[in-house]
Amino acid sequence: MSVSHKNLLAFVSVAQSSTFAEAAEKLYLSQPALSTSIKNLESQLGGLLFARSTRKVSLTPEGQAFLPVAKRLLADWDGAMNDVKDLFSVQKGRLTVAAMPSFAEGPLADILRRYHADYPNIAIRVLDVVMEQVIDAVKANRADLGFIFEPESQQGLRFKALMQDDFCVLMPAGELTKTNHKSMFQLSDLQSKPMVAMNKGSSIRKWVDDAFAKENIAYDLVAEASQLGTLGQLVKSGLGWAIVPQLCNQQMQAKGLICAPLSSPTLSKQVGVIANANTRLSSAALELWDSVSI
Repeated sequence: MSVSHKNLLAFVSVAQSSTFAEAAEKLYLSQPALSTSIKNLESQLGGLLFARSTRKVSLTPEGQAFLPVAKRLLADWDGAMNDVKDLFSVQKGRLTVAAMPSFAEGPLADILRRYHADYPNIAIRVLDVVMEQVIDAVKANRADLGFIFEPESQQGLRFKALMQDDFCVLMPAGELTKTNHKSMFQLSDLQSKPMVAMNKGSSIRKWVDDAFAKENIAYDLVAEASQLGTLGQLVKSGLGWAIVPQLCNQQMQAKGLICAPLSSPTLSKQVGVIANANTRLSSAALELWDSVSI
C-alpha cells in the first residue's frame, strides 16, 4: 500500500479544520477534490477517519490515532525533500578528495580553503596517497576527485590540467658551494653522483628512468623509497641526490634542501584533477571540478 503525500496532507488539513470548506480553502482545492482525497485514503486504510455531520467534521477514534502518524510522515517527507534540495544546491553533503602527498602539502590546502568559504556545510575528507593509489580511489569511487600528474593511461578517467610542473635536482643546501654555485643542472652532471629515487612501478620513477635512458646516461642508484617525503630525508642524510617534481619544493625547503632547475633535457609534466569517467559527479564534487584553479 502506497499512501500519497497529497492524501496525507488533505487528511491533516481537514483534521485541523472545523469544516471541509475551511480545509479546502487552506489547500487551494475544490471541496469535491478534497473529499476524493479523503475517500481514497480511507479506502486504502480500510475504514472511516472522519465522522461527518451537516455542521462539522470530527475525527473517529481511528482518525485520532492516525493523526500523529500522518504528521510524522509529512515531516519526514518534507525533511527528506529538503535534504535532497540541499544536496543539489550544495548546502549539505560530503566531498572526498584524494591527492598525492606533494600536492596535498602544496596547492590543495588553498584550493579547499576557497571551496569551504563558498560551501561551508560540505564535509571534506582528504586521502593523501601516492599517485597510483589516487587513481585507484577515484576509479573505485572511494574518492570523488583526485589530484595527480597527468596519467599516461586515462582509460576510465577524465583529466583536467591545472598547471605545468618542472622537475628539479634535489640536494642538500651545502652542495651548491661544492658545485661552484651552479644554479642549473643537466642530467649528465648527475652521472658521478649517488642517486636516490622513487620505487620502481611509480610514475615518477618511470619518467626519471626514461629521461636518463633517452640521453643514454646511466646513474648510480643507491636507495629507493615509496614517498617523496622519505626521499627528501634520504637526500638530507647525504645518501644521494634525487630528481623530484618542483611541486614538492616547499616540503623539501622545510627539510633544508635545495631544488635546483634541471635542463638539457627538461622534465616537465601536467598536474591536474581527475574524475571517474563512468560515474556522475555529485553536486558538491561538480562545483569543485568546475571552479578549481591554482
